Amino acid sequence: PAVTSPCKILKCNSEFWAATSGSHHLGAEEAPEFCTALRAYAHCTRRTARTCRGDLAYHSAVHGIDDLMVQHNCSKDGPTSQPRLRTLPPGDSQERSDSPEICHYEKSFHKHSAAPNYTHCGLFGDPHLRTFTDTFQTCKVQGAWPLIDNNYLNVQVTNTPVLPGSSATATSKLTIIFKSFQECVDQKVYQAEMDELPAAFVDGSKNGGDKHGANSLKITEKVSGQHIEIQAKYIGTTIVVRQVGRYLTFAVRMPEEVVNAVEDRDSQGLYLCLRGCPLSQQIDFQTVRSAQATEGRARRKGPSLPAPPEAFTYETATAKCREKLPVEDLYFQSCVFDLLTTGDVNFMLAAYYAFEDVKMLHSNKDKLHLYERTRVLTPGNTAPMGTHPTLWVALLCLCWLCLL
Repeated sequence: PAVTSPCKILKCNSEFWAATSGSHHLGAEEAPEFCTALRAYAHCTRRTARTCRGDLAYHSAVHGIDDLMVQHNCSKDGPTSQPRLRTLPPGDSQERSDSPEICHYEKSFHKHSAAPNYTHCGLFGDPHLRTFTDTFQTCKVQGAWPLIDNNYLNVQVTNTPVLPGSSATATSKLTIIFKSFQECVDQKVYQAEMDELPAAFVDGSKNGGDKHGANSLKITEKVSGQHIEIQAKYIGTTIVVRQVGRYLTFAVRMPEEVVNAVEDRDSQGLYLCLRGCPLSQQIDFQTVRSAQATEGRARRKGPSLPAPPEAFTYETATAKCREKLPVEDLYFQSCVFDLLTTGDVNFMLAAYYAFEDVKMLHSNKDKLHLYERTRVLTPGNTAPMGTHPTLWVALLCLCWLCLL
């Protein structure tokens, strides 16, 4: 079933941005009009507060309203009728190609030092997380969880059950908040949901707003409704969001300096891309895999649990995943895991595209493939699952030499 959110914060945001585009750069005579729109914005957020408690965009809007009230000396009491719609002047920032140097990360942050060290984080499938430190985890994390939370942007995902009564979850909603940064960009919010992958921010813009360096933040649609890319040059960051089947995948390339730019170090425990999933939310990938075939048969026979769209055995899932992922690394194993858990062949494509994004975004080409380090023996296979064959042969040779 499609997931619909009762939180209407995007509607509040859109109404405010539509009513005030450009007004905060005009003279003092426009302040009453701006304050009227701001009070209407605050009123709108209060109306939806009860249903938005867990929404990152909502909390960002509430804090933003308070800041704007102080900046413009707005009274909280007064008219809240919407002012007239404003239009951006010709040649506005949507068409600018010039940006100040500070809005280009590599030029401004690293004039006299080595090139920045880029890291990668990705989330896909049921869901599988690759952290900035190249740790690979399979997690439950049902509901809303923060992927990234630093001084420059916040990313929150919402994971929902794939089938009623199933423990398998996948990402159904994604919210990205780019915080206002010097003369480069205004605060921008991007939000995607199942069957809705916009090629614009929630206010309808495709760049960083009205500031001089607005084009240092841009959205590009690669495949309509399926693949968008966000370039945030002012923080050296690239984000890829895809819809594969009904669910979303996320991948990011970000400099270490930006990854670790967190004022409150204690809050990093909730920052999944940096710290990984909490232990209580992690799934033992290897143990579950050995029981998946039996669980799949029980699901198909049991009257209380729904049947997956297609029944896969371990052998058929392995063969299917090998069509797109010939190397038996953790992306391949994730594919097999998801096909057995969900029966949805789109999860094979999610694993495939996740690895394609790694190839594009990861700075160390020697770390593209990840393999399990724990030995798990399966029937008919004496080698550790996921261990590179060459390494296994080397270990056997070493053992033989020891015996001699």
